[in-house]
Amino acid sequence: MRPKTADSDKLGEGVRIRLTELEKRLLLKQSQKEGYRTISDFCRAKLVKKREIRKIEVSEEFVKITKKLDYELNKIGVNLNQVSRNINAQHVYQLTASDREVFMKVLQELRNCFSVLQKYMDMIE
Repeated sequence: MRPKTADSDKLGEGVRIRLTELEKRLLLKQSQKEGYRTISDFCRAKLVKKREIRKIEVSEEFVKITKKLDYELNKIGVNLNQVSRNINAQHVYQLTASDREVFMKVLQELRNCFSVLQKYMDMIE
């Protein structure tokens, strides 16, 4: 669950400005270009805050590896769901040696995925 926002950080006040359709499109385009999630975040950053969002550009290799890891993690998740469904479907299911072996392989794959992600996170920082 998300931590509660401090009273001093709550966004309770509003300011309304009128823009032409073109101005709004340009504002939205600029906020997306600079990596802001919303126009409000963009306007707050430009008008009040001094901190800028830093956009990180990654290589094609990073994108390819990340997509492959996402695919592999999804496959692992599907396998885990199948195993848990089978275990829960049978009231008195005992894990066999082959079940334990499968779990150990899944654990090793998860560790491999984590180490690759950690390597790329270290490169970004």
